[in-house]
Amino acid sequence: MTGPRVLYIDDDEGLRRLARRSLERRGYIVTTAAGGEEGVALAVAQPFDLIAVDHYMPALDGLATLQRLNGAGVRAPVVYVTGSEESRIAVAALKAGAADYVVKTVGDDFFDLLDSAFRSALETGQLRRARDEAEAALQDSNARLETLLREVNHRVANSLQLVSAFVHMQAASLTDPAAKAALADTQQRIAAIGQVHRRLYTADDVEAVDLEDYLGALVGELTGAWSTPAARRTLTLKVTPARLQTDKAVSLGVIVNELVSNACKYAYPADAAGEVRIVLEPDGGDLVLRVEDDGPGFDPAAPATGTGVGGRIISAMAASLKTKLAYEPGPGARAVLRIPV
Repeated sequence: MTGPRVLYIDDDEGLRRLARRSLERRGYIVTTAAGGEEGVALAVAQPFDLIAVDHYMPALDGLATLQRLNGAGVRAPVVYVTGSEESRIAVAALKAGAADYVVKTVGDDFFDLLDSAFRSALETGQLRRARDEAEAALQDSNARLETLLREVNHRVANSLQLVSAFVHMQAASLTDPAAKAALADTQQRIAAIGQVHRRLYTADDVEAVDLEDYLGALVGELTGAWSTPAARRTLTLKVTPARLQTDKAVSLGVIVNELVSNACKYAYPADAAGEVRIVLEPDGGDLVLRVEDDGPGFDPAAPATGTGVGGRIISAMAASLKTKLAYEPGPGARAVLRIPV
């Protein structure tokens, strides 16, 4: 015989026999228990698809039995049976975890209602299991994708580091100062992008970058690249903790690299010290980046001091962030970028 396995818990022996016959006629496989203690022991010892629990029982009433079932980790849906029509009992049972409740009556109508409650509980349980399985499958899929994405970022970071090493080797073999400077700039741009991927494969979140951590490392690299004993460059960074999507963080990092590099190169004489300040903070719904120095200032309308490649890179990266770079008046150069987030 096949069919849903039912545990019927009731202290009334006559009703237990009647429940067995009536439910077996409806296709159920029925096991009965004479009280809550016995019922909980049976539910723990063997699997059931459904459990019916009577409310009024000596020693351990229905609510206490339901609590014991929950505490024992029994997952079968419980239909609560009571001879009382008091709504507070039904509410208490539902709050305690019952799937449904049926008011006990005389005759076959009661078992028709119980059968209907059983079928509804089974359908709800199947839907819940299907949902849980789908959620578990989705979590597994996300975990696999995150692992793959970390591996991709790891490989990209390694590849960028290799490219940077090749550029450094090429620069070392040149004698033309302009060519060496151009390759040094290229190496810094590669490093700015590589920093993002390096953080992505070591972080829990592979979709966003911690800007305080990222910009801190980037500014540290820029300090090492531009500050010398003869011309010390002090780079100060102030970042309000925030996270930014990966592609936006790449664009932001490249812009910071260009602005700081320009300030280090052009704001101060080659034999003098100077400070460059980098600030990133929220303003309304945006993130605002400010890079400023104490040099002679910058005129955006003036001809490019260098090759102009840096300016074109900044414009392209700013456009990818749906914004434009602006300059505020004042002593020194004050570049401002408002990033919609």
